[in-house]
Amino acid sequence: MTKPHAVILAGGQATRMGGGDKGLLQLGGQTLLQRVVDRICPQVAEVALNANGDPARFANFDLPVLPDSVSGYPGPLAGVLAGLDWAAERGAQAVVSVAADTPFFPQDLVARLQDAAQGQSHPLVLAATKGEAKTRSKSRSGLIRHPTFGLWPVALRDDLRAALENGLKKVVLWTDPRGGRECEFPVAGGDPFFNVNTPQDLAQAEGML
Repeated sequence: MTKPHAVILAGGQATRMGGGDKGLLQLGGQTLLQRVVDRICPQVAEVALNANGDPARFANFDLPVLPDSVSGYPGPLAGVLAGLDWAAERGAQAVVSVAADTPFFPQDLVARLQDAAQGQSHPLVLAATKGEAKTRSKSRSGLIRHPTFGLWPVALRDDLRAALENGLKKVVLWTDPRGGRECEFPVAGGDPFFNVNTPQDLAQAEGML
């Protein structure tokens, strides 16, 4: 199966962390972003980073830096769109998105998402887990969706662009009407999509290493 391209979503404003780039925070002697890069690179063909502002602050990572193409910080879908446009220029058919503040995501993320997309005319799959919903809402299936982790079709990028320009922000309001699926990931060893939003989360992540 052809490896997709990947976009690391780092375009948020990190308000609960006090602003700045969460991906540049240190975790066990490495930045969160470096840990994400190291996890996703073996799974995909190429990687780009979605981030706004001066790209020079990410120069050490030697990755293409893609700003949002839709103004007003409309959320992760804007980063997905930036990744889709970049991947289209390289002739890719699909993009996997991952979050820059989620250092423990599965090392078989891409393979599982691709398996879940079998039979779809356009691969469109969101990662999901079982568990108690806290900040995330459950889907009709009872699973908690993780909308920054997904497989996205390059063919629908113009459709996504139009939706964002019309004010859409919530991921599932775009994916559900277009036949988006869920891919369930096991949580036996803890939440694989644990993300660092606050200083307390960062301290908890240190204990999870």
